[in-house]
Amino acid sequence: MAETQTPVNALLVVDMQVDFITGSLAVPDGPSVIDPVKEIIKLPFHARYASKDWHPRGHISFASTHPGKALFELTTIHPPQHLAIANGQNAQWIAEHGLEQVLWPDHCIQGTLGAQLVDPLLEDQFDAIMLKGTDPGVESYSAFKDPWGLLISNLEGLLREKGVTDLYIVGVAGDYCVKESAIDAAKACAWKTWVVREGVRSVSTEGKEWDILKSAGVGIIDTISELKARLGV
Repeated sequence: MAETQTPVNALLVVDMQVDFITGSLAVPDGPSVIDPVKEIIKLPFHARYASKDWHPRGHISFASTHPGKALFELTTIHPPQHLAIANGQNAQWIAEHGLEQVLWPDHCIQGTLGAQLVDPLLEDQFDAIMLKGTDPGVESYSAFKDPWGLLISNLEGLLREKGVTDLYIVGVAGDYCVKESAIDAAKACAWKTWVVREGVRSVSTEGKEWDILKSAGVGIIDTISELKARLGV
């Protein structure tokens, strides 16, 4: 009879930063997610990680970087030439890999208050923090990698070193960075991946992200009580 593998559970807290909770790009009802996330962090995970947007001024995702463009307008961006070439790509590849980008208010600028976690004391709760969007020409919603695969974080390696089997994800925004991180975890990295709805807030109130997550093989846990039951607490 085959042995049942004991789960190794890790937590990923996505972008719980001032600008996304109360600042320039705050999600609706953002402050209400702080206490649930803090409660979840205290649960008995084998490892805890966080991600932060960490943009330079003039980042490609800022509307202010694109004269004549309005906030929340869509534009097309292409891979930065220097990164594409460093990854063995050419001009044709760059031209063929344009992506639609929402133009956001300036947010999470490196070293500013808006880029800090909503509770600075949380910094000490994590084994490591992934910094996203650090190149001025690359947007990265996922904590694992940018959409072109040019800049890859060490999160996957850290999780594999820990022998993680199940990854639980909370944070903001559910329809952007939480969603993309969860899809990468489930599809590209093949972990059992769960998003805890009580610990997530989204930009849109439509809720389309939950169906997208389910179709990508991501499990949805509605409440902290359900999460505790899964963890045997």
